[in-house]
Amino acid sequence: MIITIDGPAGSGKSTAARKLAAKLGIAYLDTGAMYRAIAWAALQKGLRLTDAAGLIDVARTSDIEVDCGPTHTRVTLNGTEVSEAIRSMAVNQATSFVARIPEIRQILVEKQRQIGNRLGALVTEGRDQGSVVFPNADLKFFLDASIDKRSMRRYQELIADGEEAAYDMIKENLEQRDGNDRHQWAPLLEPATAIHIDTTQMTIHEVIERLLEEIRKRNLAP
Repeated sequence: MIITIDGPAGSGKSTAARKLAAKLGIAYLDTGAMYRAIAWAALQKGLRLTDAAGLIDVARTSDIEVDCGPTHTRVTLNGTEVSEAIRSMAVNQATSFVARIPEIRQILVEKQRQIGNRLGALVTEGRDQGSVVFPNADLKFFLDASIDKRSMRRYQELIADGEEAAYDMIKENLEQRDGNDRHQWAPLLEPATAIHIDTTQMTIHEVIERLLEEIRKRNLAP
């Protein structure tokens, strides 16, 4: 069983995917962490983020290992644990440069499919899981929220992690990422092949209950 959860940053998809996987007792794959790992590696090398060839080379030569537990995704890059390091604001900003490059997306799409084939059952979240990576998924969700709500969620996450963060900068970053990723969402929304859930006014508990309701309707729960 493969369940995909797509949507923009701050829509709650990462938390929802992690908690849903735990409820179902299956693996959770945070695909955004893979893009973040490439961005982190590029920053460590001092690459210019406009150097597409350099970024592609990093993606091709990097050994990314993803440990998909039911409540976590741990990422190891070339033997180094980077799960926490890739969550900084600097990596957030760099990730949009990485994710917009088609060659890098294809490299990581193949890695994600390999993980899916190996695990067999998982909840996976990202920007293109239901449209590109797993178009034949058993169930697809698209989570969204207002840009102000998403920006505030991301701001609060960074502050809680001890990061220096400016709300306006975060909002600008999210708007830029939305523009880069919008074409990945179109197949899910027009015509609708995913269940669209607006989480702006919902608690995470309410989101999980809604996801489980749709799963039960289709008798997919293990």
